[in-house]
Amino acid sequence: MSIVFSSLNHAQRVPLAAEIHSRPFLALEAPTLLSHFAIIGEQEQQELLAELCGHFGVSAPGPGGKYFSHDFGRFRLKWELHTEFATFTFAESVDSMPLPEEAFASMPSRHLPEQWLLRLQGRVLVASHVVLARPGGAQAAFAASLQRMFQGAPLAGSQVMNGGELWTDFAIHADGFSRFVICDTVMHEQQAGRLVQRVLEIETYRMMALLALPLAQAAVPELNAVESELATLAGALVEADGKVDDGSTEQNLLDRITHLAARIEKVSADTSYRFAAAKAYFSLVIARIDELRELRIEGTPTVEEFMDRRLAPAMKTCEAVAARQQALAGRIANCNDLLRTRVGIVQEAQNRQILQSMNARAAQQVRLQQAVEGLSVAAISYYVIGLIGYSAKGAKVLGWVGNPELVMGVLVPVVAVAVWIGLRCMHRRLHHG
Repeated sequence: MSIVFSSLNHAQRVPLAAEIHSRPFLALEAPTLLSHFAIIGEQEQQELLAELCGHFGVSAPGPGGKYFSHDFGRFRLKWELHTEFATFTFAESVDSMPLPEEAFASMPSRHLPEQWLLRLQGRVLVASHVVLARPGGAQAAFAASLQRMFQGAPLAGSQVMNGGELWTDFAIHADGFSRFVICDTVMHEQQAGRLVQRVLEIETYRMMALLALPLAQAAVPELNAVESELATLAGALVEADGKVDDGSTEQNLLDRITHLAARIEKVSADTSYRFAAAKAYFSLVIARIDELRELRIEGTPTVEEFMDRRLAPAMKTCEAVAARQQALAGRIANCNDLLRTRVGIVQEAQNRQILQSMNARAAQQVRLQQAVEGLSVAAISYYVIGLIGYSAKGAKVLGWVGNPELVMGVLVPVVAVAVWIGLRCMHRRLHHG
């Protein structure tokens, strides 16, 4: 019997195995010009790709696709959909590299329809031009051409991946694009495509990580205000310690602390995701830089050094703000616990006073009840003796009793004791019931 092993697969085996192959590198050979866009937002990314493909008469991928690559004739497109953004990378092979002054004016972005570009209004976080060249001639002439390409800006550069050179200033130029020059000296097959993708990922992830910096800077004044108010509240809590009042002080302090907790929670809700994302993107930047395997070019800072000086402090700022938010939240919680403990102690003292007053009232009621019982004994005895007196007077008329007053006087203590005993027995029965 023959078994078809594909029928034994787990439902997710094929898509999981294909995931590692879903984002291949572009196959590039120098000379090539590239334009790269990273577009923020999760909405309409598929529509943007479909509109671009429709403009050039190319079939767009189906819904749910996260990767697309196609040769449009004048250029090749590589599209990737990520969690928070999508990237469009356009590559155009050229027969000969334009003059240094003209290289960045001849990029593939010139082929894109203007109407499509207008739809990107306010959503482009990264726009980069990459020149993949194979330089020839003297090193001095090449250095001079680099200065003209980057308009005299300070450069970061290094030998990378044991066969290429990378040059950039990580700045946005007058045309709205950042610029990278990659020199293919002795790179192997497909090595150029991997290098270009890593460089573009460094630029994209760098900008995505820096999205957290404005939030961190905007959160600092609010954290300062919360911290100042918390210090004031802590002082008020110390001053209120030991004072006895009607509870209005504690209630006021509790309301203020609750308001502070809500403020710090709002700041955390507005920034926590962005800070966590920035940490993840920064780790990807560091990983991609490590993959470059940089070697220093004398007199020029490496990409790693540039990131250490510029990007790392920004990420440290975000980490410090995030840690400060957590510390403030913890301090507010501690103050809240202390105040609630104080309120609980005050309430226990008030409850104890209430119980003591209830006990006093109960004792008074018992004494009053005892006094009433005494009066009840006297009143009942009085009425009983009165009835006995009427009976004795009737008996005197009949000749049965000689002195009714004597009979009544003798029976007074007997009747009083009997009434008292009867009331006590009734109380015992009610108590047991």
